[in-house]
Amino acid sequence: MKIAIGSDHAGYLLKETIKEYLIQSLKIELEDCGCFSMDPVDYPDIAEKVASSILRKTAQKGILICGTGIGMSISANKFPGIRAALCHEPVSAYFSSAHNNANILTMGGRIIGGEVAKAIVKAWLETDFQGGHHKRRIEKIQNQELRNVC
Repeated sequence: MKIAIGSDHAGYLLKETIKEYLIQSLKIELEDCGCFSMDPVDYPDIAEKVASSILRKTAQKGILICGTGIGMSISANKFPGIRAALCHEPVSAYFSSAHNNANILTMGGRIIGGEVAKAIVKAWLETDFQGGHHKRRIEKIQNQELRNVC
């Protein structure tokens, strides 16, 4: 599996922690979509890069981190086919995979610390989509996206 990862300046330090965890502990291949320092950047630009990687299928999943995770979640969810879930603890990460088949995880670098973030990522990655009636709901979201394209 390949994961696209990105952050703005407020999420940069947590992104670096998560990158190390994914590479060293989980042996996952990454595509780093930025940012590459704590210099200010606009989170929608990074969210677009990660979402585009998933939609182009150069990555299977994505992780986005900003100060709260809210901006990244809002921005990423503007792309049809993207289901970005904001998670600040492992239980919501579990359900975002099991029930919502979230293909992007967003987190807040100013909200959670590195160890909690690792537990969130682990829960999100290790949980399979349950399908069944949840699949029907995902299909309804996809149909809503198709109807709402201008």
